[in-house]
This record gives sequence, C-alpha cells and structure tokens, in this order.
Amino acid sequence: MKTDRINEEVLYAADDIVKADANDIEGLKRKAKLNPRKRIRICVHKDVKENIHEMLIVHGKSCYVHPHNHIGKTESFHIIEGLVDIIIFHENGEINKTISMGDYASGRKFFYRLPPSHFHTLIIRSEVLVFHEITNGPFNPDDTVWADWAPAETEEYKVVEYRAFLKNAIKEKKWE
Repeated sequence: MKTDRINEEVLYAADDIVKADANDIEGLKRKAKLNPRKRIRICVHKDVKENIHEMLIVHGKSCYVHPHNHIGKTESFHIIEGLVDIIIFHENGEINKTISMGDYASGRKFFYRLPPSHFHTLIIRSEVLVFHEITNGPFNPDDTVWADWAPAETEEYKVVEYRAFLKNAIKEKKWE
C-alpha cells in the first residue's frame, strides 16, 4: 500500500482504491515499534474534512489511551489482531462496563460501536493490537474531550498507577 507520511504516527493511503494485506499490517507493526508512543495509523479517508473516517491502527501493549469522549461522534472498532479490554466510564470516571475483545478466532467480541459522548479507554492485553476504526468526520480536535479525572499521557508515574488500577478493577469487576 502506498502511503503519505503526515508524522511518525499518522500515514494517509495514497491510492484511490485502498487495499491492505498481511504485509501491510506487518509493516505497520514494525513502524509502531519504532515510534516513541508505540502506535501508528493509516487513514484511508482522503483528508480531515471527509464525512467518514476509516483507519487501520496499531498499538503496542504499552500504549496509554487517555480516557476521552468524542462530542457528536460514533466510533466503531473491528479487531484484526490482538486482545483488548475497552473500558466505558460514567461521566465521573467510575467504570460503567468493559468489553473484552479480540480477533474473530479468539472467541471474544471482535466488533463494537460506541454512540457519541461516552468516555472510554483501552487496556491492551496482547503484545500488539491491530484494529480498524470508523468514525464520522470531519475531524476537529476540539470535538475530543479528555477526562480530567484521569492522568495525562505526560504524567508517566500516574499513568502507570492508573493503568494498574484499571487492570485490577477489570479483574475484580468492581463496578458490578
């Protein structure tokens, strides 16, 4: 697949008809390993103004996704490879539910669609997670609300503690 590089984490597909195969995914996984934040995406929509945004995304196990919600945006995930727990939060930061996901062969849920304005994050359970994400555009960074009750990505020590807290909460299912 031919791509144009926007930055070390974002590529755009250069072809009109976008196709991906195992070699493309393996290439993304190699590139993600080299990135400081261990993540990369190929956007298959043409630009941020498109009404539909589709991405092939790779995250390493160590990735922290600051809990957030998207104002007025739905989000769908289809897991291609790996295992992940999606955590959905109440507005105050308490866990509402989790969705244990994996690829089709894993026996876990492999697809979900989240309606607008739900705080969520990922706990990646495998060495790498590869997924197809779809959301509605156009992209505006102001449409993302970062949870003020969770640590920012730059607060490394707090992130480690917070991720441990979330993993323990999932294990104990403290919200049920």
